[in-house]
Amino acid sequence: MNILILSAGTRNKVVQYFKKTLNGEGTVVATDCSELAPAIYDADKHYIVPRMTDDGYLDEIIKICKAEKIDGVLSLIDPELSLLSENEEMFSQVGVKVIGSSYDLCERALDKYEMYKWLKKNGYNTARSYMDKNEFYRDLEAGTISFPVFVKPARGSASIAISKVYDKETVELLFDHDDGLMIQEFMNGQEIGADVYIDMISHEVVSIFTKKKIKMRAGETDKAVSFKDERLFALIEEFVKKSGFNGQIDIDIFDIDGEYYISEVNPRFGGGYPHAYESGADHMKLIINNLKGISNTRNIGNYSEGIYMMKYNEIMIKSF
Repeated sequence: MNILILSAGTRNKVVQYFKKTLNGEGTVVATDCSELAPAIYDADKHYIVPRMTDDGYLDEIIKICKAEKIDGVLSLIDPELSLLSENEEMFSQVGVKVIGSSYDLCERALDKYEMYKWLKKNGYNTARSYMDKNEFYRDLEAGTISFPVFVKPARGSASIAISKVYDKETVELLFDHDDGLMIQEFMNGQEIGADVYIDMISHEVVSIFTKKKIKMRAGETDKAVSFKDERLFALIEEFVKKSGFNGQIDIDIFDIDGEYYISEVNPRFGGGYPHAYESGADHMKLIINNLKGISNTRNIGNYSEGIYMMKYNEIMIKSF
């Protein structure tokens, strides 16, 4: 059972966990466009590939799949998720399963305003969002929203180019210098992360791990503590059933005065996933079972509360 991890970057733990779960019964191959991506060196084998936006990128990935007899492929960055799902048939023709959700869902997750519209349409609590700044100003005058707000790219990822804004002048300045921005309500509550696995055979939620975020760094969870709430588990299961996500997803949620608000979804392993794995939620095993044609059994909330995750810096030294 051979796994290909694309755009591995600094996600060393994901590579290590797949190797540990396979335990010699398969190989982990990793790619990146830079030889300075440390995670590739934790794989059994690695390739330096063009940028995903370059011509011929997919041809290179298919060549790797054939050469390494890959069974399943996944990416660790948002823009590449749509590329994989859009070309799922190309991978299927060489015997490779794309581990992830459909193209439409990957695109919806990448476009935060489209996700906002879907959440509102389906009756979920979520942060008010605007692509039209004049609509925002009208609601501001009506008192239905107030400063501060976040201004961010609607199709951004990794918390890049997000600004916390306190006045109209700054909104105007940002909108004058960038296209595709959205205004989002500031959610003043406890931020929660959910690592969720939806079985790729049964399409049922089989694993959920939730944590309260204590500190964020560069858009990822830096410190967190595990907790359980059956009401939250039920909300996540309902949301997944309505939306149709598949495989591994990462959900950002806020608890505001006892009400849960769904913020964003990343249809991939999130930066805080190691917390789930080290607490017993081995989603690598669930993926491998699915690739073998085995449907996983439901095992939600089978972990201890009060387990803390604290990230710290590590280094890798290489000579070329």
